[in-house]
Amino acid sequence: MTEFVAQNMERSRFEDVKLAGSRFERCDLTGAQFRSVDMSGARLRDIGLYRVVIRGSELVDVDIYGDIENLVINGVDVAPLVSAELDRRYPLRPKMRPAGPAGFREAWDIVGQLWDETVERARSLRPDLLHESVDGEWSFIETLRHLVFATDAWVRRAILGDPAPWDPLDLPWDEMPDTPGIPRDRDARPSLDEVLALRRDRMSTVREVVDGLTAESLAGHTEPVEGPGWPRPRSYPVRECLLIVLNEEWEHRLYAERDLSILASKAA
Repeated sequence: MTEFVAQNMERSRFEDVKLAGSRFERCDLTGAQFRSVDMSGARLRDIGLYRVVIRGSELVDVDIYGDIENLVINGVDVAPLVSAELDRRYPLRPKMRPAGPAGFREAWDIVGQLWDETVERARSLRPDLLHESVDGEWSFIETLRHLVFATDAWVRRAILGDPAPWDPLDLPWDEMPDTPGIPRDRDARPSLDEVLALRRDRMSTVREVVDGLTAESLAGHTEPVEGPGWPRPRSYPVRECLLIVLNEEWEHRLYAERDLSILASKAA
């Protein structure tokens, strides 16, 4: 296999070239043009598609998960339609967009209740299945570890000011560059009870933060935290930090429920 690593190939031209099965990772395709390109079976993950224009193309059997805004298809902005349909399917979903302190406290109550139900469902499976990936996604245990990381990053670091809040089981997203001090042990195999104990600790921290919210503190900004880590050392709106955590909790529980169904069928 031919490899192109750490090379500047800006403004290159590829015509009548076979790239089937190729892998593109951390590549800059800003401003690239694709014409008469067959991308059947392609898998795109952690991709930025800002200001992309697609004309005269066919999208058949396409499965998209991600944040969608201003997506216009055949002249129709479908993002509000998608959001409205998701709200219809999941009546509690609008609660994840709280306006004030009381709304954030209610949202965190809902998150806890929903995850309790999902964890009980996970306990019905063999412990080894909770370490099994479905379709290349995180295992159930890895999902819980990633949520610990999200809380450590956006609550303990960004809001509470701890420059290095990490636990060895923290799991950043796969595409995050290696960062000094932040663990990334994909080989760790903690038990469900072990990772749940860590989760309870972090969730109680969020509980304390939302219980102490006022309209003034919610509208405020964090103090920049110096030193390597995530998020980057700058000031963030407190509301934004908490909304990120709520979104992570909501979306990853849905992913977990989806994959638990597949694992349960496999076990049966």
